[in-house]
Amino acid sequence: MMTRYKLTLEYIGTNFSGWQRQVNSYSVQEALEKAAKKLLQKKIDLVVAGRTDAGVHAEGQVAHLDLDKPFCERKIHLGINFHLLNEKYGKDISVKKVTKVSKSFNARFSAKKKLYQYLIYNCSYRSAIYHKTSWWIKKKIDLEKIIESSKYLIGSHDFTSFRAKGCQANSTFRTIENIKISKEKKIIKLNFLAKSFLYNQVRIMVGTLNEIGTSSLSPIEIKKILEKKDRKYAGITAPSRGLTLKKVIY
Repeated sequence: MMTRYKLTLEYIGTNFSGWQRQVNSYSVQEALEKAAKKLLQKKIDLVVAGRTDAGVHAEGQVAHLDLDKPFCERKIHLGINFHLLNEKYGKDISVKKVTKVSKSFNARFSAKKKLYQYLIYNCSYRSAIYHKTSWWIKKKIDLEKIIESSKYLIGSHDFTSFRAKGCQANSTFRTIENIKISKEKKIIKLNFLAKSFLYNQVRIMVGTLNEIGTSSLSPIEIKKILEKKDRKYAGITAPSRGLTLKKVIY
């Protein structure tokens, strides 16, 4: 009888092509599955809550794996982390927790919500600490304007204007439950909560909010962009390095 284990993961995505295993590129999934195989002495196929893109980070990514016989959770936890140290860029990945779960649990399909956070470093000079995990914007951002603009994105909308070319989603309708924007010193934090997002949706929304916050454009411009249903009217796609999958809610 198969036993299922839930893995909570964190990683710095800078050196990876994203979560998903790909030909001719190196992924978070590949590094983890190689480490798990060395420990468990069998091929491991991880099922993930949500595939992150190249350069995107995670603090609360979730995956599951199945084993044909029970295995100590602590040994899986410590063992995969140990073998990761011998994998390419393995030090950029850590298993935070391993829990035995029922077969009804599915890392992908059981997920109810995902919380993504985007960091903008808003300052005239470069940061040595945040340059790998944030988008450096020199021009002063009007925080109140981007907060007001973000309200037009909350709720159920057709987000055609905010999806990248190559998006394979059958529907362009998504529901954003909450957007929380705050500033601590020079760091602006943009938190987006939804069941799912379109390809590059969060990064395009951030790019658009930044454009409004650093220009004379009005917050209502977001509403107009949504209504046009055309990617060319939205802002640029913000760099992947500022995006982190903070939490998956089940």
